[in-house]
Amino acid sequence: MARPEVLDRIKEAESEADEIIAAAEADAGERLAEARQRADEIRSEAEREASAEADERLATAREELQNRREEILEAGRADRDALEREARERVDDAVDYAVERFEDAVNEQTEV
Repeated sequence: MARPEVLDRIKEAESEADEIIAAAEADAGERLAEARQRADEIRSEAEREASAEADERLATAREELQNRREEILEAGRADRDALEREARERVDDAVDYAVERFEDAVNEQTEV
């Protein structure tokens, strides 16, 4: 092979190598862009799922708090009702005691 032909083939090989490198760089850039887009999609989906999970947990916690509140209120109502019943049962005793103390006080004043 003559020298000019060898130089032409070397130039062709270099040109092909440059084209291959350019194509590989373009492909790498496209793949990188696709990977970044996919990562953004995954991140967005994860954020949506996390937000939904947080909302669900918050709703569950609120429901549990509401149930606990109702239990506490019901227990308070039951205690109040029991105290009212006891107080009503003791009214006659309290009146009798007050009348007795009043009579004792009157009798003490009249004995003086």
